[in-house]
Amino acid sequence: MTACAIHQPHYLPWLGYLAKWAAADVFVVLDTVQYEKNGWQNRNRIKTASGARWLTVPVHARLGTPLGLVTVDAAQPWRARHLRAIENAYARAPHLGRHCDALARFYATPWERLAPLAVASAEWLGRALGIATPVRLASTLGVAAADPSERLVALCRVVGADTYLAGRDGARYMDLAPFRAAGIRVLYQDYKHPEYPQLHGEFAPFLSALDLLLTHGDDALAILRSGDAWLPCPPRNDDNAPATA
Repeated sequence: MTACAIHQPHYLPWLGYLAKWAAADVFVVLDTVQYEKNGWQNRNRIKTASGARWLTVPVHARLGTPLGLVTVDAAQPWRARHLRAIENAYARAPHLGRHCDALARFYATPWERLAPLAVASAEWLGRALGIATPVRLASTLGVAAADPSERLVALCRVVGADTYLAGRDGARYMDLAPFRAAGIRVLYQDYKHPEYPQLHGEFAPFLSALDLLLTHGDDALAILRSGDAWLPCPPRNDDNAPATA
């Protein structure tokens, strides 16, 4: 079995996103979709002494703008703000020191477009956690199918996958007929968010996985994967969780 997971890029993604990535044999970043306002492509949350806080990358984009054309608003000092917010929130985290230099390098980069920024943030976070699954960009795979389900099938075929790992919300739009015709099995993610000791009081779910990495270091991947569950039929939706296609 060769399993493929496909997902649009998210900025510093949450645990379920990275669990889906880790469960696959190949992970395709769907960087050919449109920008979603108030989505997860350019923002995520960390935990501070005052509670969960959004880190949002300011962008120039209109509704329906292709993600590859979305530019970052360089006039705003968001990079310094995000780095400072992370350092302040996790000053007492046992593994901040280990990742300080990598975070500083990431935020020192003068990002011009959102897609490569989001991809780089997720790749760094995944590698820091210990996820070794190779990554392919959909924009480099020559798939032109406009229909969402046909596009997923074509991407699976290009990377040689016979199993597609769908997100919790995939059933909302997926047409299974093209998968059946192509002989591709579909499994749905039913991720059970693990609880783990955090800084700043009561447990808060659905944060960026950066929270788990900085507080639990080498144990973080095992904690993240403890929530793994894959079903042959769509699970019930959790409206509090980030969307997983």
